[in-house]
Amino acid sequence: MSNATTQSNILGVIPARWDSSRFPGKPLHPIAGKPMIQHVWERCQLAEKLAATIIATDDERIAKTATAFGARVKMTSSEHLSGTDRIAEAIATENEFSHVINIQGDEPLINAGLIDQIATKLSESPAISMITAALPFVNHLDLANPNIVKTVITRDGQALYFSRSVIPYQDSKNQVTTCYRHKGIYGYTKEFLLKFVRWEPSPLELAEKLEQLRALENGAQIHVVITDDDSSGVDTPEQADVVEQLLLANH
Repeated sequence: MSNATTQSNILGVIPARWDSSRFPGKPLHPIAGKPMIQHVWERCQLAEKLAATIIATDDERIAKTATAFGARVKMTSSEHLSGTDRIAEAIATENEFSHVINIQGDEPLINAGLIDQIATKLSESPAISMITAALPFVNHLDLANPNIVKTVITRDGQALYFSRSVIPYQDSKNQVTTCYRHKGIYGYTKEFLLKFVRWEPSPLELAEKLEQLRALENGAQIHVVITDDDSSGVDTPEQADVVEQLLLANH
């Protein structure tokens, strides 16, 4: 197992597919001399609270490359519509794990500390079945960007809603609340995840194109931890170039 020094029973899973309308072959795109997904996997190896990390894919090219750099790989169906479905298949027979963390395969700058923060909260809070992360907006010009997902949170850390629109409403003359940007990392109990993927896509999920709304529409709670990890995912080759410069600057 990777992350072998921990006694955790939390599994990290990185879903990876070749086909992407905007960026085919994205997981293997080279960044600073390594495939993008290798950067993500290496960040996971720095997390102290994961018992192991696996890459779940349907593509032999990704599997071959990941195995070569030392990752454990599980082959999954090519029919999955989302990374969540892919992860659910991958963990269905992983009986030694009670929880799973979904680490996006296009976040080569993901902070291992955030992975540990989510893992710790899952371990310490048996009532939490699903968890994610958010951070305060720094650049409020980003609020109008529908590609940046916003969330509003209760005082005790539960998500009220997620949207591509600006939430809550902002009065520029009297801003009285913090605006939070959603961070695309999720943790679940294995039991909840396997139940979640059996639910039909929900109306709000389809309207916003945000899968997590399926949980809220079915009455589940999503706990939100606040993070200072402001790393962003890679959706285009141009963004990969920006990430490469950041990685090279830090070495």
